[in-house]
Amino acid sequence: MAIVTRFAPSPTGYLHAGNYRTAVFAYLFAKHSGGRFIVRIEDTDVARSKPEYEANIFEALAWLNLPVDERYRQSEHRPRHRELLEKLVALGAAYVSKETPEKEGDREEVIRFRNPGGAITFTDIIRGDITTDVNDLGDFIIARSYDEPVFHFAVAVDDSDEEVTHVIRGADHISNTARQLLIQRALGFPTPLYAHLPLIMDSSHKKLSKRSGAKALTEYRDLGVLPEALLNYLSFLGWNPGDEREYLSKEELIEAFDLVRVQKGSAVFDEVKLFSVNQHWMRTLSDDEFFSRLSGHLPPNGFTPEKIRKAIPLLKERAQTFEEARELLTGELSCLFEAPEPERERLIAKELPDCPEMTISALQCLLGALKAVPEGASAEAAKEALMPLADAEEAKQKGGRGAVLWPLRYALSGQDRSPDPFTLISILGTSESLARIEKALAILNK
Repeated sequence: MAIVTRFAPSPTGYLHAGNYRTAVFAYLFAKHSGGRFIVRIEDTDVARSKPEYEANIFEALAWLNLPVDERYRQSEHRPRHRELLEKLVALGAAYVSKETPEKEGDREEVIRFRNPGGAITFTDIIRGDITTDVNDLGDFIIARSYDEPVFHFAVAVDDSDEEVTHVIRGADHISNTARQLLIQRALGFPTPLYAHLPLIMDSSHKKLSKRSGAKALTEYRDLGVLPEALLNYLSFLGWNPGDEREYLSKEELIEAFDLVRVQKGSAVFDEVKLFSVNQHWMRTLSDDEFFSRLSGHLPPNGFTPEKIRKAIPLLKERAQTFEEARELLTGELSCLFEAPEPERERLIAKELPDCPEMTISALQCLLGALKAVPEGASAEAAKEALMPLADAEEAKQKGGRGAVLWPLRYALSGQDRSPDPFTLISILGTSESLARIEKALAILNK
């Protein structure tokens, strides 16, 4: 049997991670089985469906690197829907029902399915046998008119016409399945296999939704989350590969994916965990790849590529997203690109606040030692040349090491928080570092 799965979103808003987890599972299952993954845009809600929402769906899927084998739009199937509604009415399996409107806008006529009653059972791949007493459903509505089928009818027809073999969707659709099975049987359609996924909850253990603050998937792209990281994270929401691995590439996910390993209980979408996963994938990038992906998040001017490249190890260590890397470059690491204006009182070491003369002496000694450090030297080379001065002062008096290193770091960065001074020297270069120390000495000697 050729496997066909589908992702059937409604373009009535920007979809969040919980919606796309369904697409991820449907895609991975299809590709693991050598099958097809189709997307059907369910746009029969004309008033709320928007072209920009539909475009965003395909934009997000392309960004996640989930290529679509076939595309459909449900509104284009209306002639087929009408044909089969007329068939059911002609067979007596459905009928035009005269209604008493309860409120303004209600229809005076709808098309109802003639419910045969009894119990209906289907086997869910994840949850096992599920039985529903369909007597409770009554003669349910399948269309508001011949040209306006409701969800249950349109889905049953489209899944059959598109040869969908496996319907993979959220557990909130379990209650819809009995109606769709009745419609399939009345039309003589084959029944696909169903797999109802655990719901995705937010950090408050409420169903993830836009109303509760869930972001559109493309917002994570704009924050600088890598698509491979988000794909990895979404794949582990309610599934695991059966071993200790946490970080899987798309190819590894396809190879490992099996619906049998999908859990029944709900999963929690945790941004903290997502960003941690993203940091892992950021760290796996080569420096060239990192720079290339970071470049899309940088302001247009003021950043020297050479210094950014030198700062990449710092960014890999500290940033969990590329937007966070940008914030570091424009904040804590801005000293790499623009000389600071240090304040005199801040230059004096906290350890010995009453000894400005010692700070001046320390910077003068550091200045002399740094002149022997070649341009482009590593942080290790700078530390080897300068650290003995700090150790010597520590040997003379407690706090002496800090009295040397603090004014050095502050002279180089102009900030309370920054990388260590040896790393700064390696990125800034010897000439720029000397100029900044001389500037600090001039301020202290005023």
